[in-house]
Amino acid sequence: MGESSDRIYPVVLSGGLGTRLWPLSRALYPKQLLPLHGENSMLQETLARVGDSGRFGPPLLICNGEHRFIIAEQIQALGVTPQAIVLEPEGRNTAPAAAVAALMLLRESPDALLLVLPSDHVIEDRAGFLAAVSQAVPAARAGAMVTFGVVPSGPETGYGYIRQGVALDGSGTCHKVERFVEKPPRKRAEEMLIEGGWCWNSGMFLFAAKAFLEELERFEPGMAAHCQAAIERGQEDLDFFRLDPKSFAALTGKSIDHAVMEHTKSAAVVPVQIGWNDIGSWTALWDVGDKDKDGNVTQGTVIAEGAKDSYLRTDGPLIAAVGVRDMLVVATQDAVLIADKDHAQDVKQVVEQLKDMGSDQHHAHVRVYRPWGSYQSIDNGTGFQVKQLEVKPGAKLSLQMHNQRAEHWVVVQGTARVTRGEDTFDLEVNQSTYIPVRTTHRLENPGKVPLRVIEVQSGDYLGEDDIVRFDDVYGRSEG
Repeated sequence: MGESSDRIYPVVLSGGLGTRLWPLSRALYPKQLLPLHGENSMLQETLARVGDSGRFGPPLLICNGEHRFIIAEQIQALGVTPQAIVLEPEGRNTAPAAAVAALMLLRESPDALLLVLPSDHVIEDRAGFLAAVSQAVPAARAGAMVTFGVVPSGPETGYGYIRQGVALDGSGTCHKVERFVEKPPRKRAEEMLIEGGWCWNSGMFLFAAKAFLEELERFEPGMAAHCQAAIERGQEDLDFFRLDPKSFAALTGKSIDHAVMEHTKSAAVVPVQIGWNDIGSWTALWDVGDKDKDGNVTQGTVIAEGAKDSYLRTDGPLIAAVGVRDMLVVATQDAVLIADKDHAQDVKQVVEQLKDMGSDQHHAHVRVYRPWGSYQSIDNGTGFQVKQLEVKPGAKLSLQMHNQRAEHWVVVQGTARVTRGEDTFDLEVNQSTYIPVRTTHRLENPGKVPLRVIEVQSGDYLGEDDIVRFDDVYGRSEG
């Protein structure tokens, strides 16, 4: 598998929003970009799983356009050079994403194998995972659509199930799929465990690009055509490739299972025991976390007095949990979740209510990340807003103008290079400047340490959409 024509190309899907992991996971910074289980983000862990090996080609990532700069930064931190970072105009489930990847990778190799991986799974046994991929290769080369089925550890009702049929080879490691079953009720799940031969559907796949596209064209010809058009009419944007919005919006979103796997005669499954978890809820993080003598998983500043079997996590204020049992308590700087573990799946309903209320707390954290750094709201009221800006060394904001607000900048760390109208000048710590309404301006960091600036906005309207960009190194110019 060392030759480029024999390589397996990881296709990493990063379009999800992780609503069941609110308040830590939010639309602008979802769970796969967070270090939920380990020091690296889940996306980075997924990429590392298929790195450092001659068997894999460069990864191709498919993601939400709003996350592109965060994803690019996390990839760069790993020292990974991707095949491509493809930006979806909107979410259309996993089948169109896999189709786009297959079409693009066929340009690299007519024999390319795609290893389709969600970006938000935990796999404790990397060696076992790599061994399972190797076991699936012969079947995939022969045209099979291989999925990886997790040997069940209990009657889980949150996963789909796969019934494994006859072995495809003498080793008995890869089986024909007999049938798929949607998420079963608990009684049926218990019966499946007793019967044996059932696996959880992990949502990970290995197949030849050519074979997948042939099956997709057979069962979903419209989807295949729209994906082709989205690529042909797409465009390069810095280090990214943007799919054509009109073509992509025209297709009907479906999962790989619903579009192909449940209909094809070529479905196969490799059963695995690799310490897999899809981290679909806070209870999943409790399952995989390191527990104390009372069964609690804690992170951050937590006092657990008489607490039992609970998940207690804070990225902000102190949590003091007294006498609670089987609870989920998750605190961020602007929100606290308190839930019974049995109701972990209902957290997504909170997100829906926040949307209905018009709250931004489902969408963004207090700290909002931008390609140049980040900003955090400190205070706000009628006609004013106070933020702390952090600009990375060597980075700069766009040359811009606001029609309805003025800004005051005070440097509290580093050196700021300010463009204001026709003037450009540097500010040191404790120095400040004023940007009047409708004045062209830019802030940049010429130094080697992060630049921190306190920004006081004043005006009748302070929304983030009051911005006209004239020049931007990140491709966001408008005027």
